[in-house]
Amino acid sequence: MLALFSSCSNIKYLKEGEILYVKGKVELEPDTSFPKKYIKPLQENLEGYLRPQPNSSIFGLRPKLFFYNIAGDSVSEKGIKGWLKYKVGEPPVLLSDVSRTYNEDLLRNRLENIGFFNAEVRSDTTVKKKKATITYFAKPNTNYKIKEVVFELDSTDFGKIIADSKEKSLLQPGNPYNFDVIVNERNRIDNELKEKGYYYFNPDLLLIQVDSTIGNHQVNLYVTVKDNAPDMALHPYYINNIYIFPDYSLQQGDYQMGIPTDSTYQGYHIIDPGHTYRKREIIRPMSFQKGSLYNRSSHTRSISQLIGMGTFKFVKNNFIPVDSANSNLLDVYYYLTPQPVKSLHFEILGKTASVYNGSDVSVSWLHRNAFKGAEQLRISVFGGYEFQTGGNVSLNSSFYRYGAEASLTFPKIVSPFNWSPTRRYVPHTTIKTRYELLNRTNAYNLNSMSFNFGYAWRENVRKEHALGLLEVAYVRSGSITDAYELELQQNPNLRHAIEKQFIIGPNYVFTFTNTMEQQRKNTMYLRAGLDLSGNILGLINGSNYKEGKIYNFLDAPIAQYIRTEADFRNYTKMGSNSEIAARAMIGFGYAYGNSRTMPYIKQFYAGGPNSLRAFRARTIGPGSYQPEAINGGDFIPDMSGDIKIELNAEYRKKLFSIVHGAAFVDAGNIWLLNEDENKPGGKFSKNFMNEMAVGAGVGLRFDLTFLVLRTDLAIPLRIPYLPKGDRWVLDKIDFGDKEWRKNNLIFNLAIGYPF
Repeated sequence: MLALFSSCSNIKYLKEGEILYVKGKVELEPDTSFPKKYIKPLQENLEGYLRPQPNSSIFGLRPKLFFYNIAGDSVSEKGIKGWLKYKVGEPPVLLSDVSRTYNEDLLRNRLENIGFFNAEVRSDTTVKKKKATITYFAKPNTNYKIKEVVFELDSTDFGKIIADSKEKSLLQPGNPYNFDVIVNERNRIDNELKEKGYYYFNPDLLLIQVDSTIGNHQVNLYVTVKDNAPDMALHPYYINNIYIFPDYSLQQGDYQMGIPTDSTYQGYHIIDPGHTYRKREIIRPMSFQKGSLYNRSSHTRSISQLIGMGTFKFVKNNFIPVDSANSNLLDVYYYLTPQPVKSLHFEILGKTASVYNGSDVSVSWLHRNAFKGAEQLRISVFGGYEFQTGGNVSLNSSFYRYGAEASLTFPKIVSPFNWSPTRRYVPHTTIKTRYELLNRTNAYNLNSMSFNFGYAWRENVRKEHALGLLEVAYVRSGSITDAYELELQQNPNLRHAIEKQFIIGPNYVFTFTNTMEQQRKNTMYLRAGLDLSGNILGLINGSNYKEGKIYNFLDAPIAQYIRTEADFRNYTKMGSNSEIAARAMIGFGYAYGNSRTMPYIKQFYAGGPNSLRAFRARTIGPGSYQPEAINGGDFIPDMSGDIKIELNAEYRKKLFSIVHGAAFVDAGNIWLLNEDENKPGGKFSKNFMNEMAVGAGVGLRFDLTFLVLRTDLAIPLRIPYLPKGDRWVLDKIDFGDKEWRKNNLIFNLAIGYPF
């Protein structure tokens, strides 16, 4: 009824003789030799070229057109009606706005560009109830293929460079003719020449001629250089003087004269009258040296390194030919515009998840050049409060926290050894210390302090490494309420959360992703890490908690464990506006020597807006163990374990404008490595698949460009702590039952995608 109302409402605003254009589609009429798997993708590709596009729609509705119409005629841009008409709405796309001839030529041209030189295109219009659909019938005919590629070049160094690289050519005999590949081949050759010093060469100077008269639906390609190519484009260039202006403002313009004589440092001319930076640090990113051959890799590497230092707002680079006869030298100028040296940042954040709400506030001060080497010194203070807005638990529910953090980041590897893991990207060394007080008002408070020293670097655009040489964390409880003490006697599982903890050791995280490569149908993301604590100290001291040999520091046992975790994600495009995202996570922790269990903050948990969305955070597991209720109410969401397995799948589709929809299924659980009498059923066993929790749901995502606001509504399908045979609860779904909805409908509001 709503779709019919909207459709009729839009049509009634049409004037006499006007017809609404609602759809343009392409139907391919290939011969039997055309692979069937390419028919649909080619149709979708061709439909993307049709102009104009119809009014946007969702489920047959055209909401933007509807708002445009109800705003009325002769509306100014001010007021609510103006906002509806010109900001929210869009004018109708009429059949009279569409040129079938133009679109036919456009489709024919596109088919010719991919080798269908004899393509035929015709069209037909269907009108029903003042709504028009235009169908374009495209007959590709035979696809032309490449027979031979000939590089017609002279025997100079310039010609040899191109000829020697022809094995890398994108144009290969037997492949279909494709104009886009020809364009990419010209860019490939240009890049080869740029690597050999040909700074003034550009792809437009290359000519690739096509001979389609050789018969048998084949073409010959002839690669040559245009006759009018300038002489300076055909010779390599070398670097002469290098000038660096590290305190440049955009208002100054490019200045090349008046270089101070005392500005030279290790062959570079550094013009920094205010001594803003140490000269040694400012030349560190430079890949060029005087006398070196120009190449694009060194050019882009220097720019990337300068930007990666994090202190410059703009980086501009000029190459100026030396003004002398027959010179093949370039002077290089780097104009570096710093960001504000000091800044103050204030942030307030609202949070909501299931039955909890709250907010965080933080204030941070940043100095971007603390010691004149682009070091970033950040000092922050923060605080937050979270309270329970649903459920029956009062104990351990609301809390507040506050603390401070200081970090110092160097744009290089700080080490006694001369080691740099990468030259293309800037590595970073970070020293960070933090203190936080967590006060659960009805239960206890925790003091935590930490210190970290480590490195982070990018190997290439896909691979990142983070090596924490030293992580130290100390956690101890302060006051504990009488009510919580009483609960500890009845439920010993709660004591783990307030135990004293001392962690010391290294950690390493590797990240791989190619999700930025939009042309791929399948992309992936992998994050894997290893975390160690107390291993060397435990071996030296011969720690063994089973024999009572437990060594403490600051009145806390030194944690000794090995922890590893992997997060793998795969994204498969199903079309231009839809995809299937899948994730598999596995985590394993092993405590030994000085520790009976892993520290609470290092254990795994399941549930929540980025995990099993049909279950609240930390409410699932371990295994088939059912957490005990508190005073007859809900159980405390504090479950953790040594092993974690989680699987997620989500179908995502753009609905309209900024609104995207999703349908998802989540499965997983956590387990204990060793038997715990206080958590029966929590130990990992060969029957772990029978203890997997399963949930499903739907959601909306609002893509605001600068952030994605996500809403998910989920229900449990399988509850692992129910008796065997009763764990699947599909037959108990009852949306009409208020009590069922209260206990099973889980709403999550979050920022960003879950994975």
